[in-house]
Amino acid sequence: MNSIRAAREVSQFARLLRNVAAAGKGRRNPLAIHVVPACAALLWAAWSLPAFAQATVGVAGGITRDSSSGKPVPEVEIIAHNLIKGTDRATLTNTEGIFTFTNLEPGTYEFEAIKHGFRKSSARAEVDDLRVARVELPLQFAVDLPRTAEKSNNAPLTEREKEMLERIERLERRLAAMDALIAKDAAGTQMIGKTPTGNESLVAPMKSGAGEFPTALSPETPQTPTPQQTRGKAGPVVTPPTPVAPAEHRLPDALQAPDAAPAVDKETPFAYGDFSWLNGTARTKDTVLDTKFFTPEVRFDTHYMQDFNQPRDHTIVGSTESFRSGEVQIEQASVGGDFHWENVRGRILFMEGLFATTTPRNDASSATGSAPGNTGGVGQWDLQNAYKYVSEAYGGYHFNVQHGLNVDAGIFVSYIGLFSYYNFDNWAYQPSYVSSNTPWFFNGVRVQWFPTNKLKIEPWFINGWQSYGKFNGHPGLGGQILWLPKEWFKFVGNQYGYGQDNLGLPRTQRIHTDDSIEVRYYNNPESTGLSKMAFSLTADAGCQYGGGITCTGGPNKSSFIGWMLYDRMWFHKDLFGLTLGGGDMSNYGRYLTLLPPIDGAWAASGTPYFTENPGQKAHMWDANINLQYMPRQYITWWAEVGYRHSDVPYFAGRGGVTPPGGNNGLPQYYTCSSGATSGTANLAAAQVACGGASSVWFPDLRRSEAKLSFGVMVKF
Repeated sequence: MNSIRAAREVSQFARLLRNVAAAGKGRRNPLAIHVVPACAALLWAAWSLPAFAQATVGVAGGITRDSSSGKPVPEVEIIAHNLIKGTDRATLTNTEGIFTFTNLEPGTYEFEAIKHGFRKSSARAEVDDLRVARVELPLQFAVDLPRTAEKSNNAPLTEREKEMLERIERLERRLAAMDALIAKDAAGTQMIGKTPTGNESLVAPMKSGAGEFPTALSPETPQTPTPQQTRGKAGPVVTPPTPVAPAEHRLPDALQAPDAAPAVDKETPFAYGDFSWLNGTARTKDTVLDTKFFTPEVRFDTHYMQDFNQPRDHTIVGSTESFRSGEVQIEQASVGGDFHWENVRGRILFMEGLFATTTPRNDASSATGSAPGNTGGVGQWDLQNAYKYVSEAYGGYHFNVQHGLNVDAGIFVSYIGLFSYYNFDNWAYQPSYVSSNTPWFFNGVRVQWFPTNKLKIEPWFINGWQSYGKFNGHPGLGGQILWLPKEWFKFVGNQYGYGQDNLGLPRTQRIHTDDSIEVRYYNNPESTGLSKMAFSLTADAGCQYGGGITCTGGPNKSSFIGWMLYDRMWFHKDLFGLTLGGGDMSNYGRYLTLLPPIDGAWAASGTPYFTENPGQKAHMWDANINLQYMPRQYITWWAEVGYRHSDVPYFAGRGGVTPPGGNNGLPQYYTCSSGATSGTANLAAAQVACGGASSVWFPDLRRSEAKLSFGVMVKF
């Protein structure tokens, strides 16, 4: 066919022209985000910035979508045109419509998206060495293009011919872009570009037998491509010529093989792979809206839970994710985002919904000490109300050191226990005790240092263990090491110590270690059956000591050990997710057992109905099954069945944990059957005050709980 012959001629001519392309520049991308192991090292890094000067290059990327349906459009050719220098770079979008350009010289670029059957789309963006330039290129279907045989006298094209014609169009556009360069020396040899070291890249003369450029190439006369020279970090690499079969027996390479995939980003931390499969990590892969100054974030989390104990006050006990039974409730409604300008960074995420009430109640550091039972408090200014509507708020600076260095101060979520504080990011909704009973936020200063693109070292200087204020005399010290050597493996270790975290016990210190691994052991993302499998394993250990409290043995032992294991399976191209797992916790001293909210009790008030004294044990285990439906990357529908057990009465039973008439405002005391307070935490004295042994009210606490839950979560 004439179309096939034309394709051969154009593609073979393009094959020769591609030999004049200069070697790419292998410069470093300084956009990484990173951490220093100690404050002394931080000062050293700040003084040594000139020695770590980076090459000035930038990164740009984005997504192509169908403007009518909003679906990503794959296999779109993207051309980045430097408006200042007039140079072009080209790539193709992947199966999800995503494209990336690395090692771009800073400047103004015109980005064009071209695909057969769609109108050309373009957008301008400024590329610099401070952050990734994000580009949105919506594509509109070209309804006026010939689409049926009735509009042409020719026979309808086959799918193979359509594919070849589309590639021919790409080649023709590249030929046009190079005409200006070739015209400079029509006699043969042409110099184009410079290598990073300043050496010139030479290409072989492209002459016909008569010493001139050929006006047409015969497909019956195979052309032998000249060697192509590129430059890597180790120096020039020469690719030998590839033998070419006679044209009558094969199609040109340009028509049967796709263009090379975009280069892997080896400079930005953890950008070399797709880690959206991880437990505790949001699975969104692109941002709906982004600017050079602000990247917004919005989260909604709504659920319905049914506790089979059927507490009449609808109160669920002992969880940081489950609070009300038999009701539709908003767990989280958060709006905020990230600010970034000239290496200055900041983040704010507001917290509404149940989280705004349940998170502060687990922090005793804001107790004033003025109420009975709150002795040893740390003063005024109502820290709970000051922070109750904020889950993250910090400002900081990014240094272009190695793969990046960040210094941030404020409230940050460097959670311990693998599961994220935000349920959208997790494989299951109700995590095991190791995650529920250990911190998810800190107030203080953190340093994030990325010595490589696969390693983060993050020291913390914080007020205390998940506390707005500082207990007693010592702040807390700790840190995190995050290592992702492969796309299928993650290790994270959290360590904490030094802080004096017992309200009213100034000589007691706490140490804790929390370590997790995650392994993806099967991956076939295009499968309509089982598409992915992974597991996570977490182990925790810690204790309190000093002031008569010990880590090992004795009547005042106060230690913690726990673990949790989850296995996750994805189905039908990751449309569905099924998670099975659970864990176990042994807490001697109950210092990491969440206090039941009996009569409105909170961390500082305590309750005589469930004491947390050294030597008192609480051994608990749980298991659950979670099914998720994920039709879009921004939304998750889920259903979960869970069972939890304790060796001591702990969970709310049918009678609930609320006294008659509601909370009386003094949860640190026993309550009378009338609902009034007894005014004492001594049971014998309470019986006298209430008028007899049977006149003291008791909450209905059970050893087990089964729960069925449903919900929807959204993140933009």
